[in-house]
Amino acid sequence: MNTETSTTVFDVIVIGGSHAGQSAALQIARARRRVLVIDAGARRNRFAAQSHGVIGLDGRSPDAIAADGKAQLLAYPNAQWRADTVVRAESGEAGYALRCASGQSYAARQLVLAFGVVDELPELEGLRERWGESVFHCPYCHGYELKQGRIGVLGGGPLSYLSAMLMPEWGPTVFLSDGGFEPDAAQREALARRGVDIVRERIERIVERATVELADGRRLAFDGLFMMNRFRLSSPVAEQLGCVIEEGPLGPYVRTDDAMETSAPGVFACGDITQRGGTVALAIGNGALAGIAAHRKLVFG
Repeated sequence: MNTETSTTVFDVIVIGGSHAGQSAALQIARARRRVLVIDAGARRNRFAAQSHGVIGLDGRSPDAIAADGKAQLLAYPNAQWRADTVVRAESGEAGYALRCASGQSYAARQLVLAFGVVDELPELEGLRERWGESVFHCPYCHGYELKQGRIGVLGGGPLSYLSAMLMPEWGPTVFLSDGGFEPDAAQREALARRGVDIVRERIERIVERATVELADGRRLAFDGLFMMNRFRLSSPVAEQLGCVIEEGPLGPYVRTDDAMETSAPGVFACGDITQRGGTVALAIGNGALAGIAAHRKLVFG
């Protein structure tokens, strides 16, 4: 890989090198444009041993998928990679100027934001160390592997009810309201029709693989636990660029149009920071769309 000076102007810089960012960068590289990926190395799914629901890659390690994607991207001579963190982004003479934590500066005509989100986990004893192993957020990614075993849904608000309604597809389900959210009469009736039991006692901790210890001393063993946790954007770059950021049910997201372009001209977004992320398959798909749209804007303006 050739070493570029800080004055090099890339056609597109992709901020974030996980699945969405790699997918976007690949489209630009294949269009024979100069593309740089700047990656902070903190993929959201780094805690999971396997990735599922991605056709052709089902069951592979997310680490292996990301490593193969990076290698395939860098096989293109016009694609480059920097392990760094963008700390400042602003309009510049060439289009956009970036400054990184290392002190390096870069310029690009256009940007693709793919820096992802950070999950905000509740301070529940035993949860954090089991995140991605026996406590999950996506049943489409991890539900099948529970082999129709017992599933617990950790309550945390109205969305946890929707999760509890969905989970019986993958196994017998218990809704653990944790002494917080209380389903109304219609919701209780709907849960009953789905065969979902409700446990209202406060949760003290999670032990063993996925056993919930309640305040009254009971222990309820599950094969897996699911929760609808909040998240935050992992970088301030979108805000620095003036992109419109809206509040979703679980956290903020960058607003995009049908071509994944943000409210800042020539700045595209993809992956979990948009409303179209959430799984590897969706991230790859809308990453490709963002990359293609960014290239077309280079051509047509």
